[in-house]
Amino acid sequence: FRTHNDDGTMILGHSPRFSYWASFFVFSIITLGASIEEKNTHIFAESDIFENDTKNEALIDQRWAVACSSITFAVTFLVTVLQLHPIGAAVFVGTRIEGIVILILAAFWAATVSVVSDARNGLAVSSKDGAVVNGNLYYFSWAGFVCSIMLTVSYLQGVYNVDVAGEFRTRSTRLTQWSALLASELVVMGASANLFDQHCTPRLDVSEAYCYRTTLGISVGALGTAVAVSIVGMKIMTSRAPYLVESALSVVLLVLNTVGVSYITSAKGPGKALGNLYYFSWIALLCTASLIASCIEEYKGGIGNAASNSGGGGDVEATAGVQIQNGNDFHHNDPLGGGGI
Repeated sequence: FRTHNDDGTMILGHSPRFSYWASFFVFSIITLGASIEEKNTHIFAESDIFENDTKNEALIDQRWAVACSSITFAVTFLVTVLQLHPIGAAVFVGTRIEGIVILILAAFWAATVSVVSDARNGLAVSSKDGAVVNGNLYYFSWAGFVCSIMLTVSYLQGVYNVDVAGEFRTRSTRLTQWSALLASELVVMGASANLFDQHCTPRLDVSEAYCYRTTLGISVGALGTAVAVSIVGMKIMTSRAPYLVESALSVVLLVLNTVGVSYITSAKGPGKALGNLYYFSWIALLCTASLIASCIEEYKGGIGNAASNSGGGGDVEATAGVQIQNGNDFHHNDPLGGGGI
């Protein structure tokens, strides 16, 4: 890995992303082996609901999963070997070539995760109920995707000094939680819509309650996505969102996701089996709980600051006049109409 001395000369060292590349290599091997085995042995015996066109599309997606994992295996193997030698590391690590390769692989694995976890393709999850039927393929494809994101973040930070995690933290409070909630709600909405299309249009071998709860999953995911997009957009554009609005929406989403989890993951729900819908329903609920906890902590911190700014001799109950204008600004209003601090 190339860095600069104080005099501007380049020196050679170890790549800070070698462990990520090596992990990605291992994940791609496991995903490749599992996808090949699943493709060769899979027949649409679990359900007869698929038409020939749908089966052909599934076969195409299966080939994509194999091709993507094969390409990733070859690329990550070559990159890992290059970094074992100083000359190879100097040619590749920290260059634009590495950045381009990382972006391409991240895009590949975003598509691969979508294909692998799609019940219609019959790879990692069952086409009947969306349950995980191939743990290696399901979990290690997600691990490869996460690894590609970590590679992207590490590259941006190491080469361009762009601290992505730091930017999220400093841009606005709770931006990371809202972004995680947005991603989770999108998966909940997509997974619910996928199951609804398979089993409820028309309703085949499932109960009416199953379809109602699948519709609930679509609704919760759609509402959560809309709210999260609005808050994230405000935080990115203005660096803040109105505190009271953010707090109220967090409470509403907590209630919605609590109801959603209780029905979606129940015995008659579409998310009872371990899969995308099960995992991300719970992740969305945890994100909303984290948002509310953060809002409460900020509110308590604002009251404490207002009390300390009152001069220390005033009654703590004078802080009842605290008015929160945004996520970080707290003002103390004099009950008698005087100036505020």
